[in-house]
Amino acid sequence: MSELVTGEAVALELRPARLPSRALAVLLDLMAAMAVYVAVTIVLVTSTASLDEAAQTALSIASFVLVLVGGPIAVETLSHGRSLGKMACGLRVVRDDGGPIRFRHALVRGLIGVIEILMTFGIVACIASFVSARGRRLGDVFAGTLVVRERIPVARTGFVPPPPPWLSGRFAELDLSAVPDGLWLAVRQYLTRMQQLDPQVGWSMAERLASDLAERTGAPVPHGVPPAAYLAAVVQERQAREARRAFGNGAAPAATAAALPVLADPVPADPVPADPVATADAPAVDSAAAGFRPPAGAVPEVVSEPSDGERPAKPTVPPEVSAGERPRTGFVPPA
Repeated sequence: MSELVTGEAVALELRPARLPSRALAVLLDLMAAMAVYVAVTIVLVTSTASLDEAAQTALSIASFVLVLVGGPIAVETLSHGRSLGKMACGLRVVRDDGGPIRFRHALVRGLIGVIEILMTFGIVACIASFVSARGRRLGDVFAGTLVVRERIPVARTGFVPPPPPWLSGRFAELDLSAVPDGLWLAVRQYLTRMQQLDPQVGWSMAERLASDLAERTGAPVPHGVPPAAYLAAVVQERQAREARRAFGNGAAPAATAAALPVLADPVPADPVPADPVATADAPAVDSAAAGFRPPAGAVPEVVSEPSDGERPAKPTVPPEVSAGERPRTGFVPPA
């Protein structure tokens, strides 16, 4: 990849075309130009047979310049850097800042191309492309242009894993306006590839990204929340906000749920009562047998109220979780 900076200070990542693809494109362009030149020459010879030798020589030189020099210049100008050979190879000529070329860029490339391609049979152009870090020939250097690849194979992107259910909606009031796009990209790349990393390396990366994200948002990472789960929850909140802006409040949950895969950790199929207080007298459920291991800080602490009589303890819900959004972790607290 080649990083170009536009006039608006926007970094563009473009993939420069290498010598084999460029040579193939030039060869196709020369074959098309030579076919047109031969056809024009035949027409001129048959139509100017009555003229003297000087006039015929002048017409042949003019046809050579117009077809083999002016033709590629006109084609690149009108097609914004896409000649027939470049279209076939998926290439395009752009400016150094990533913008489309104009007549002056195509003119400089065409005039210098006569020397380094036609007169030297492409030897000078090949040497210049080998020496240049971005595969530029002399015409590109003097014109301030670059030949890039338009057809780039799309890599298969992984899904961002969703956060645990007890973290969904917990960061609804978080201010995400100061988080830069580069940090979002780094967090997304980590979440899609964290299963391929070494556990210790992945944990340290998650801590560093969570620290940077908390510094940008102005809110510290909640105590007891794993850094990877925190990152996944914040990314899910950002996706939910973007879905609300794009589709409205009613379509946001559906759009967010459709964009996220199924949880990796199994969740018990038994229904969980909506009110944890109602299960105070229920028998204890083994969390290991149910297939769920609650992370640290996920289960609300049980606090006994001091009184004269014996009363069952009531689990306290964190203040940031409302009554309608109590955590459903699949774990039933014992009596």
